[in-house]
Amino acid sequence: MCSARYTLCFQMERMQGEGEVDHLERPSPLTDKERVMIQDSWAKVYQNCDDAGVAILVRLFVNFPSSKQYFSQFKHTEDPEELEKSSQLRKHAHRVMNAINTLVESLDNSEKVASVLKLVGKAHALRHKVEPVYFKILSGVILEVLGEEFPEVVTPEVAAAWTKLLATVYCGITAVYEEVGWTKLSASTG
Repeated sequence: MCSARYTLCFQMERMQGEGEVDHLERPSPLTDKERVMIQDSWAKVYQNCDDAGVAILVRLFVNFPSSKQYFSQFKHTEDPEELEKSSQLRKHAHRVMNAINTLVESLDNSEKVASVLKLVGKAHALRHKVEPVYFKILSGVILEVLGEEFPEVVTPEVAAAWTKLLATVYCGITAVYEEVGWTKLSASTG
């Protein structure tokens, strides 16, 4: 599992400079076998989508507290149990899991995938002003939580397929950030 998570990081080259968008080598397309592994594993994860989504976001906020700056409702909440109980966090976790579900269900429809990534990328760049690096961080957290919560499903081979998918998603999101002319706003760091 760990090697799959770190593969994601090694596939990405960071440009120097604060707030710049990462430029990546686009991962090779998913194979049919990888698509099936992702969809089969996701079917099991999605049965518990609310709990899995909450676990992912709580882990993100606990391990990367700066990511809470974009959420006024709980940006000062430190206690993981309090975060878990937050209705706002639960709503956002549900939205995140539904977006992943749409992507997974649409893996053989590149136009639908591009449409979802454009929608998510534009909203997070323009409306929420989220630094694109948080999508990379979130990808690692997703892999970590899925591997821990669903070890019988997320084998090393399945984790490698997820890593490739999440690298592709990150690449697509950062392309949208570039399209919309993303520039870091100093106010977004506080």
